[in-house]
Amino acid sequence: MVFNSIEFFIFLVTVFLLYWFVFKKSIKGQNILILIASYMFYGWWDWRFLSLIFLSTTVDYFIGLKIDANDKKSIRKSWLWISVIFNVGLLGFFKYYNFFVDSWIDMFSAFGYTIQSTWTLKVILPVGISFYTFQTMSYSFDIYYKKLKPTKDYLSFAAFVSFFPQLVAGPIERASNLLAQILNKRTFSYNQTTSGLKLILWGLFKKMVIADSLAPIVDDIFANYSSYPASTLILGVTLFSFQVYGDFSGYSDIAIGTAKLFGIELMSNFKFPNFSRNVAEYWQRWHVSLSTWFRHYIYIPLGGSRVSKLKSVRNIIIIFLVSGFWHGANWTFIFWGAFHALVFIPVFLMGRNTIYKNTVVAENSVFPTFTEIGQVLLTFAIVTFSRIFFRSESITDAFNFISRIGSDFSYQAYMHPMGYRMIDYYILIAVFVVYEYLIRKDERSPFKFKSKAVRFFVYSIVILSMLLFFDDNVDRSFIYFQF
Repeated sequence: MVFNSIEFFIFLVTVFLLYWFVFKKSIKGQNILILIASYMFYGWWDWRFLSLIFLSTTVDYFIGLKIDANDKKSIRKSWLWISVIFNVGLLGFFKYYNFFVDSWIDMFSAFGYTIQSTWTLKVILPVGISFYTFQTMSYSFDIYYKKLKPTKDYLSFAAFVSFFPQLVAGPIERASNLLAQILNKRTFSYNQTTSGLKLILWGLFKKMVIADSLAPIVDDIFANYSSYPASTLILGVTLFSFQVYGDFSGYSDIAIGTAKLFGIELMSNFKFPNFSRNVAEYWQRWHVSLSTWFRHYIYIPLGGSRVSKLKSVRNIIIIFLVSGFWHGANWTFIFWGAFHALVFIPVFLMGRNTIYKNTVVAENSVFPTFTEIGQVLLTFAIVTFSRIFFRSESITDAFNFISRIGSDFSYQAYMHPMGYRMIDYYILIAVFVVYEYLIRKDERSPFKFKSKAVRFFVYSIVILSMLLFFDDNVDRSFIYFQF
């Protein structure tokens, strides 16, 4: 079941009505409903993998109690390691088993030895496993560091782990935020509900209009890169930047908006990263929940930036390599992570990694300065270049793609694979960028206009564009479901 489907619309309306009209006066009833709805939502994809969520939930629930019950640090640490080993082991088997086996075989093949791939298994990657395992691990970490007291309410904890709006692609929530809200009474708020509906609408627009309409173009260019000149390849990777942003941030907006319908506030996951002025700011605005997770549970425990410059650089490299590996079992993601480490380190060494932390481009003016425009364009170019590795099927394809850009400088007007006018897509991207620039100061209020007439006009354009660009032949699943 995906957000942009009729099935989800019916499902959401049904759960919403039961939540506020049948179980309104019972927190326990609401939490049981959330739990049942979440398991139905996930089981719609493949009911067999519900056992993994149940197992991960149960293990970390009891580990949290065990950590809290012991004052001896060595015992607490032992229980924490059980949580880490279990969750990483679960994630590692389903996501990386075949990757390691194939890499082992390829390594021996490079030296002239042939090994039969009898150890390779047809392991199916459960949707969302990278997200909910990290969410349950954070619970154990927070109890270990005494930032959180464990709950004895198993049902509420299970609802926290499986909360369906953010179950399969985040945001990756910490218990101090999401579980705390699930344990407390929620009251219906008209303003919160309308705010949620606006975010859902904006997320659907980014997914259905931006991401899905660009998908056939990007797929065609990357699949046939050897036949296209540099101009087309640059177009393809640039459009992929907008596709992946529209797809993933669109999911996050829908997730946050859906949670609002149930009186729950999730953390912001995207803060207009395309307007970042350096790579460090980009990572403060892109996939915020994952970046925050790595900072709290890996970077800071390693010493963060409080240690020597050399060790800090080591920590940065570790974080980005782990981030790349988290994204998938492919060397392309490792290279993608390593590339970001290489471009991040100079920013860090110059002490410019936090200078834009709480500001936006053109903070106190309508238009950005020429310097800011240059910074934004350079950052976008660097990030977009890295996505050649992110999108390519293999390392060989990625380097061949780059080589093709550097060798064929001829120009060829690109034709849409389905025969549509490309100018429509260029205009769409331009309008989208301008609109996001106008709302850049508040990622949670995409339609914040005082005039009712202006709001009605914008709503009409958004809905009309969704109808015009909708293509039933496009795969409507979200890109980050594969992670």
